[in-house]
Amino acid sequence: MKLCVIPARGGSKRIPRKNIKDFNGSPIIAYSIGVALKSNCFDRIIVSTDDQEIAEVAKSYGAEVPFIRPKALADDYAGTLPVIKQAIEWFDNNDERPNEVCCLYATAPLTRAEALQKAYQQMKNTGAEYCFTVTSFPFPIQRAIKITANNRVEMFQIEQLDQRSQDLEEAFHDAGQFYWGTSEAFREMKPVFSELASPYPLPRHLVQDIDTPEDWVRAEIMAQVLNKEGAL
Repeated sequence: MKLCVIPARGGSKRIPRKNIKDFNGSPIIAYSIGVALKSNCFDRIIVSTDDQEIAEVAKSYGAEVPFIRPKALADDYAGTLPVIKQAIEWFDNNDERPNEVCCLYATAPLTRAEALQKAYQQMKNTGAEYCFTVTSFPFPIQRAIKITANNRVEMFQIEQLDQRSQDLEEAFHDAGQFYWGTSEAFREMKPVFSELASPYPLPRHLVQDIDTPEDWVRAEIMAQVLNKEGAL
């Protein structure tokens, strides 16, 4: 069985009720549920939440909520891997055991069905235990600077000062959309950011992490443009 788990706790702080906040006319979680359904990748699509309102919204858009997430896994310090492990173990004990699992974030409205499909095939073809989305930094990280305590500037890598930007190695970061993995990798909470994972690169115009109100506005504008161009 291929299982999609969408984590969506109720206690978000920086953007209150983030996981069901209106995003261009629909609760933002509706987009993740919709793209999971559209991809035809999954036998089951569930939302892991501690919040009854989120559960009802999720079910209204086609997801299952077979359990309410334990409070111990719904505070500000709960990591993603323990949440996915708990969901897998619930199915192990109460339903069909999953073979492959995808953690799809509730606040990833730019995710495309094609990316879910191709990343799954990449994981299978490469023999990786995980496959997740990444995108490149827009500026060389070797040229990054910090502001010191006395309000001055200091380079993180001063030895790279005289290097041409085109000669610096390209760097990538987690795109924050989804994480395919074998159920065993998730059960054992093996590290995702490791040689166990195969990266699925996305262009930067399809990536927007949503942590602040400013991020939210930018993501809404990006989604409007991409929808107009037929890119979502």
